[in-house]
Amino acid sequence: MARVLVAEKLADAGLDMLRGAGHAVDVRTGLSTDELRAAIAGAQALVVRSATQVDADLLAAGDALVVVGRAGVGLDNVDVPAATERGVLVCNAPSSNVVSAAEMTVALMLALARNIPQAHQALSNGRWERSRWGGMEIYRKTIGILGLGRVGRLVSQRIAPFDVALIAYDPYVSPESARAAGVDMVTLEELFERSDIITLHMPRTPETAGLLGAENLAKCRPHALIVNTARGGILDEAAAAAALDAGRLGGIALDVYETEPMTESPLFGRPDVVATPHLGASTAEAQDRASIQIAEQINLALAGDPVPYAVNGALRS
Repeated sequence: MARVLVAEKLADAGLDMLRGAGHAVDVRTGLSTDELRAAIAGAQALVVRSATQVDADLLAAGDALVVVGRAGVGLDNVDVPAATERGVLVCNAPSSNVVSAAEMTVALMLALARNIPQAHQALSNGRWERSRWGGMEIYRKTIGILGLGRVGRLVSQRIAPFDVALIAYDPYVSPESARAAGVDMVTLEELFERSDIITLHMPRTPETAGLLGAENLAKCRPHALIVNTARGGILDEAAAAAALDAGRLGGIALDVYETEPMTESPLFGRPDVVATPHLGASTAEAQDRASIQIAEQINLALAGDPVPYAVNGALRS
Protein backbone atom coordinates (compact mmCIF):
# COMPACT_ATOMS: atom_id res chain seq x y z
CA MET A 1 0.00 0.00 0.00
CA ALA A 2 1.25 3.47 -0.89
CA ARG A 3 0.27 6.92 0.33
CA VAL A 4 -1.16 9.13 -2.41
CA LEU A 5 -1.25 12.85 -1.63
CA VAL A 6 -4.01 14.61 -3.57
CA ALA A 7 -3.27 18.34 -3.44
CA GLU A 8 -6.20 19.60 -5.52
CA LYS A 9 -9.82 18.63 -6.01
CA LEU A 10 -10.16 15.31 -7.84
CA ALA A 11 -13.45 13.74 -8.89
CA ASP A 12 -14.65 10.87 -6.71
CA ALA A 13 -14.29 8.33 -9.51
CA GLY A 14 -10.51 8.68 -9.45
CA LEU A 15 -10.27 8.70 -5.67
CA ASP A 16 -12.30 5.50 -5.56
CA MET A 17 -9.97 3.84 -8.08
CA LEU A 18 -6.92 4.72 -5.98
CA ARG A 19 -8.54 3.39 -2.82
CA GLY A 20 -9.71 0.31 -4.68
CA ALA A 21 -6.09 -0.48 -5.50
CA GLY A 22 -5.35 -0.50 -1.76
CA HIS A 23 -3.66 2.89 -1.50
CA ALA A 24 -4.10 5.38 1.34
CA VAL A 25 -5.53 8.48 -0.29
CA ASP A 26 -4.63 11.67 1.59
CA VAL A 27 -6.73 14.55 0.22
CA ARG A 28 -5.15 17.82 1.36
CA THR A 29 -6.40 20.73 -0.74
CA GLY A 30 -5.77 24.43 -0.16
CA LEU A 31 -2.37 23.97 1.49
CA SER A 32 0.21 26.73 1.54
CA THR A 33 3.60 26.10 -0.05
CA ASP A 34 5.17 25.27 3.30
CA GLU A 35 2.26 23.06 4.34
CA LEU A 36 2.46 21.14 1.08
CA ARG A 37 6.19 20.56 1.50
CA ALA A 38 5.53 19.13 4.94
CA ALA A 39 2.62 16.99 3.74
CA ILE A 40 4.50 15.44 0.84
CA ALA A 41 7.11 13.83 3.07
CA GLY A 42 6.62 10.07 2.98
CA ALA A 43 4.11 10.13 0.11
CA GLN A 44 4.81 7.83 -2.83
CA ALA A 45 2.51 9.69 -5.22
CA LEU A 46 1.35 13.28 -5.70
CA VAL A 47 -1.74 14.24 -7.69
CA VAL A 48 -2.24 17.86 -8.79
CA ARG A 49 -4.21 19.85 -11.32
CA SER A 50 -3.03 23.23 -12.60
CA ALA A 51 -2.76 25.39 -9.49
CA THR A 52 -0.04 23.51 -7.57
CA GLN A 53 3.53 24.38 -8.54
CA VAL A 54 5.52 21.15 -8.48
CA ASP A 55 8.98 22.71 -8.44
CA ALA A 56 12.41 21.41 -7.50
CA ASP A 57 11.94 22.34 -3.84
CA LEU A 58 8.67 20.43 -3.54
CA LEU A 59 10.16 17.43 -5.32
CA ALA A 60 13.12 17.49 -2.94
CA ALA A 61 10.72 17.41 -0.01
CA GLY A 62 9.07 14.33 -1.49
CA ASP A 63 11.64 11.93 -0.08
CA ALA A 64 9.64 8.81 -1.03
CA LEU A 65 8.05 10.13 -4.20
CA VAL A 66 7.67 7.69 -7.09
CA VAL A 67 5.20 9.48 -9.36
CA VAL A 68 3.58 12.87 -9.94
CA GLY A 69 0.24 12.81 -11.73
CA ARG A 70 -1.25 15.89 -13.38
CA ALA A 71 -5.03 15.41 -13.65
CA GLY A 72 -5.26 17.26 -16.95
CA VAL A 73 -3.27 17.97 -20.07
CA GLY A 74 -0.75 20.77 -19.60
CA LEU A 75 2.39 20.37 -17.51
CA ASP A 76 3.38 24.02 -17.20
CA ASN A 77 3.23 23.75 -13.40
CA VAL A 78 5.44 20.65 -13.13
CA ASP A 79 9.24 20.82 -13.33
CA VAL A 80 9.64 17.67 -15.42
CA PRO A 81 13.48 17.88 -15.73
CA ALA A 82 13.80 18.19 -11.94
CA ALA A 83 11.49 15.21 -11.46
CA THR A 84 13.45 13.18 -13.98
CA GLU A 85 16.71 14.01 -12.25
CA ARG A 86 15.26 12.65 -9.01
CA GLY A 87 13.93 9.52 -10.70
CA VAL A 88 10.30 10.57 -10.31
CA LEU A 89 7.86 9.61 -13.03
CA VAL A 90 5.55 12.34 -14.34
CA CYS A 91 2.31 11.50 -16.10
CA ASN A 92 -0.81 13.34 -17.20
CA ALA A 93 -4.26 12.74 -18.67
CA PRO A 94 -3.82 14.03 -22.22
CA SER A 95 -7.21 13.11 -23.66
CA SER A 96 -9.36 13.92 -20.64
CA ASN A 97 -10.59 17.38 -21.60
CA VAL A 98 -10.21 17.53 -25.38
CA VAL A 99 -13.94 17.38 -26.12
CA SER A 100 -14.75 19.98 -23.47
CA ALA A 101 -11.96 22.26 -24.73
CA ALA A 102 -13.14 21.95 -28.33
CA GLU A 103 -16.73 22.72 -27.39
CA MET A 104 -15.58 25.70 -25.32
CA THR A 105 -13.66 26.99 -28.33
CA VAL A 106 -16.70 26.85 -30.59
CA ALA A 107 -18.86 28.42 -27.89
CA LEU A 108 -16.46 31.35 -27.49
CA MET A 109 -16.14 31.72 -31.25
CA LEU A 110 -19.89 32.08 -31.68
CA ALA A 111 -20.28 34.24 -28.58
CA LEU A 112 -17.63 36.64 -29.86
CA ALA A 113 -18.94 36.71 -33.43
CA ARG A 114 -22.46 37.54 -32.26
CA ASN A 115 -21.60 39.65 -29.17
CA ILE A 116 -23.80 37.41 -27.02
CA PRO A 117 -22.26 38.13 -23.58
CA GLN A 118 -22.22 41.89 -24.22
CA ALA A 119 -25.86 41.93 -25.34
CA HIS A 120 -26.87 39.76 -22.39
CA GLN A 121 -25.15 42.09 -19.94
CA ALA A 122 -26.75 45.17 -21.47
CA LEU A 123 -30.23 43.69 -21.29
CA SER A 124 -29.63 42.43 -17.74
CA ASN A 125 -28.77 46.03 -16.85
CA GLY A 126 -32.03 47.27 -18.37
CA ARG A 127 -30.71 48.44 -21.76
CA TRP A 128 -32.30 47.28 -25.04
CA GLU A 129 -29.33 47.69 -27.39
CA ARG A 130 -30.42 45.73 -30.44
CA SER A 131 -28.75 48.07 -32.92
CA ARG A 132 -25.43 48.15 -31.04
CA TRP A 133 -24.69 44.44 -30.95
CA GLY A 134 -24.86 43.38 -34.57
CA GLY A 135 -22.43 40.58 -35.29
CA MET A 136 -20.70 38.51 -37.95
CA GLU A 137 -21.82 35.24 -39.54
CA ILE A 138 -19.48 32.26 -39.38
CA TYR A 139 -20.90 30.99 -42.70
CA ARG A 140 -18.28 30.82 -45.45
CA LYS A 141 -15.60 32.46 -43.36
CA THR A 142 -12.00 31.24 -43.23
CA ILE A 143 -11.04 29.67 -39.91
CA GLY A 144 -7.31 29.54 -39.17
CA ILE A 145 -6.29 26.84 -36.69
CA LEU A 146 -2.93 27.31 -34.97
CA GLY A 147 -2.06 23.78 -33.89
CA LEU A 148 -3.78 20.76 -35.45
CA GLY A 149 -3.47 18.35 -32.55
CA ARG A 150 -6.28 16.61 -30.65
CA VAL A 151 -8.25 19.75 -29.80
CA GLY A 152 -7.55 21.53 -33.07
CA ARG A 153 -8.93 18.58 -35.04
CA LEU A 154 -12.03 18.34 -32.87
CA VAL A 155 -12.65 22.06 -33.39
CA SER A 156 -12.30 21.61 -37.16
CA GLN A 157 -14.85 18.77 -37.08
CA ARG A 158 -17.33 20.80 -35.05
CA ILE A 159 -17.05 24.04 -37.03
CA ALA A 160 -16.97 22.45 -40.52
CA PRO A 161 -20.80 22.17 -40.78
CA PHE A 162 -20.95 25.98 -40.79
CA ASP A 163 -19.64 25.74 -44.37
CA VAL A 164 -16.33 27.39 -43.57
CA ALA A 165 -12.88 27.15 -45.16
CA LEU A 166 -10.46 25.47 -42.74
CA ILE A 167 -6.75 26.25 -42.86
CA ALA A 168 -4.08 25.42 -40.29
CA TYR A 169 -0.46 25.92 -39.35
CA ASP A 170 1.33 23.14 -37.50
CA PRO A 171 4.94 22.26 -38.29
CA TYR A 172 4.44 18.76 -36.85
CA VAL A 173 1.48 17.75 -39.05
CA SER A 174 1.82 16.65 -42.65
CA PRO A 175 -0.33 18.19 -45.40
CA GLU A 176 -1.70 14.72 -46.14
CA SER A 177 -2.83 14.21 -42.56
CA ALA A 178 -4.45 17.64 -42.52
CA ARG A 179 -6.27 17.05 -45.81
CA ALA A 180 -7.69 13.82 -44.41
CA ALA A 181 -9.24 15.98 -41.69
CA GLY A 182 -10.62 18.44 -44.25
CA VAL A 183 -8.03 21.12 -43.46
CA ASP A 184 -5.50 22.81 -45.75
CA MET A 185 -2.03 23.40 -44.31
CA VAL A 186 -0.59 26.87 -44.92
CA THR A 187 2.36 28.91 -43.74
CA LEU A 188 2.06 30.94 -40.57
CA GLU A 189 2.17 34.13 -42.61
CA GLU A 190 -0.64 32.95 -44.88
CA LEU A 191 -2.80 31.94 -41.94
CA PHE A 192 -2.60 35.42 -40.46
CA GLU A 193 -3.32 37.06 -43.81
CA ARG A 194 -6.29 34.86 -44.80
CA SER A 195 -8.13 34.06 -41.57
CA ASP A 196 -11.38 35.71 -40.51
CA ILE A 197 -11.14 33.83 -37.22
CA ILE A 198 -7.93 32.48 -35.66
CA THR A 199 -8.16 29.83 -32.97
CA LEU A 200 -5.16 28.72 -30.88
CA HIS A 201 -4.51 25.06 -30.03
CA MET A 202 -0.80 24.72 -29.35
CA PRO A 203 1.25 24.24 -26.18
CA ARG A 204 3.16 27.11 -24.66
CA THR A 205 6.84 26.58 -25.40
CA PRO A 206 9.80 28.93 -25.85
CA GLU A 207 8.91 28.93 -29.56
CA THR A 208 5.19 29.73 -29.11
CA ALA A 209 5.37 32.15 -26.17
CA GLY A 210 4.36 35.58 -27.47
CA LEU A 211 3.69 34.17 -30.94
CA LEU A 212 0.71 36.48 -31.32
CA GLY A 213 2.58 39.64 -30.43
CA ALA A 214 2.56 43.05 -32.08
CA GLU A 215 4.41 41.90 -35.22
CA ASN A 216 2.12 38.99 -36.08
CA LEU A 217 -1.06 40.71 -34.92
CA ALA A 218 -0.28 43.46 -37.45
CA LYS A 219 -0.50 40.82 -40.20
CA CYS A 220 -4.08 39.87 -39.31
CA ARG A 221 -7.13 41.11 -41.17
CA PRO A 222 -8.66 44.21 -39.52
CA HIS A 223 -11.92 42.40 -38.78
CA ALA A 224 -10.24 39.17 -37.59
CA LEU A 225 -11.39 37.49 -34.39
CA ILE A 226 -8.93 35.59 -32.19
CA VAL A 227 -9.91 32.80 -29.79
CA ASN A 228 -7.45 31.39 -27.25
CA THR A 229 -8.42 28.34 -25.22
CA ALA A 230 -4.95 26.79 -25.39
CA ARG A 231 -2.38 28.36 -23.06
CA GLY A 232 -1.84 31.83 -21.68
CA GLY A 233 1.17 33.73 -22.94
CA ILE A 234 0.86 32.62 -26.56
CA LEU A 235 -1.28 35.72 -27.11
CA ASP A 236 0.43 38.88 -25.86
CA GLU A 237 -2.46 40.54 -24.00
CA ALA A 238 -0.98 44.05 -24.02
CA ALA A 239 -0.19 43.85 -27.74
CA ALA A 240 -3.68 42.50 -28.41
CA ALA A 241 -5.28 45.38 -26.51
CA ALA A 242 -3.18 47.84 -28.53
CA ALA A 243 -4.25 46.16 -31.78
CA LEU A 244 -7.90 46.44 -30.78
CA ASP A 245 -7.43 50.11 -29.89
CA ALA A 246 -5.88 50.75 -33.29
CA GLY A 247 -8.68 48.95 -35.14
CA ARG A 248 -6.34 46.21 -36.39
CA LEU A 249 -8.51 43.39 -34.94
CA GLY A 250 -12.23 42.76 -34.71
CA GLY A 251 -12.32 41.09 -31.30
CA ILE A 252 -10.76 38.57 -28.94
CA ALA A 253 -12.13 35.71 -26.84
CA LEU A 254 -9.86 34.12 -24.29
CA ASP A 255 -10.11 31.50 -21.56
CA VAL A 256 -6.43 31.31 -20.55
CA TYR A 257 -3.91 33.84 -19.28
CA GLU A 258 -0.17 34.21 -18.83
CA THR A 259 -0.59 34.04 -15.06
CA GLU A 260 -3.58 32.50 -13.30
CA PRO A 261 -5.75 33.26 -11.50
CA MET A 262 -6.04 36.52 -13.44
CA THR A 263 -8.32 39.36 -12.38
CA GLU A 264 -6.66 42.32 -14.09
CA SER A 265 -5.77 42.44 -17.78
CA PRO A 266 -5.71 45.16 -20.44
CA LEU A 267 -8.28 43.02 -22.24
CA PHE A 268 -10.84 42.92 -19.44
CA GLY A 269 -13.89 45.17 -19.51
CA ARG A 270 -13.73 45.86 -23.24
CA PRO A 271 -16.82 45.60 -25.48
CA ASP A 272 -14.76 43.76 -28.12
CA VAL A 273 -13.49 41.05 -25.76
CA VAL A 274 -15.13 37.96 -24.27
CA ALA A 275 -13.18 36.58 -21.31
CA THR A 276 -13.78 33.50 -19.15
CA PRO A 277 -11.79 32.13 -16.16
CA HIS A 278 -10.16 29.02 -17.69
CA LEU A 279 -13.34 26.99 -18.09
CA GLY A 280 -12.12 24.81 -20.97
CA ALA A 281 -11.98 21.64 -18.88
CA SER A 282 -14.72 22.64 -16.45
CA THR A 283 -17.33 20.04 -17.31
CA ALA A 284 -18.42 17.13 -15.17
CA GLU A 285 -17.48 14.74 -17.95
CA ALA A 286 -13.95 16.11 -18.37
CA GLN A 287 -13.32 16.09 -14.63
CA ASP A 288 -14.42 12.46 -14.36
CA ARG A 289 -12.24 11.45 -17.29
CA ALA A 290 -9.22 13.30 -15.86
CA SER A 291 -9.62 11.70 -12.45
CA ILE A 292 -10.03 8.20 -13.89
CA GLN A 293 -7.13 8.53 -16.33
CA ILE A 294 -4.72 9.87 -13.74
CA ALA A 295 -5.76 7.28 -11.16
CA GLU A 296 -5.07 4.56 -13.73
CA GLN A 297 -1.60 5.99 -14.38
CA ILE A 298 -0.80 6.36 -10.68
CA ASN A 299 -1.89 2.77 -9.96
CA LEU A 300 0.29 1.47 -12.79
CA ALA A 301 3.31 3.47 -11.65
CA LEU A 302 2.98 2.33 -8.04
CA ALA A 303 2.66 -1.27 -9.20
CA GLY A 304 5.86 -0.94 -11.21
CA ASP A 305 4.03 -1.43 -14.51
CA PRO A 306 4.50 0.55 -17.75
CA VAL A 307 2.71 3.92 -17.68
CA PRO A 308 1.27 4.83 -21.10
CA TYR A 309 0.97 8.56 -20.37
CA ALA A 310 4.39 9.03 -18.78
CA VAL A 311 6.04 12.18 -20.14
CA ASN A 312 9.54 11.32 -18.97
CA GLY A 313 11.60 8.18 -18.83
CA ALA A 314 12.33 8.44 -15.15
CA LEU A 315 12.94 5.25 -13.20
CA ARG A 316 13.45 5.44 -9.49
CA SER A 317 16.82 3.94 -8.54
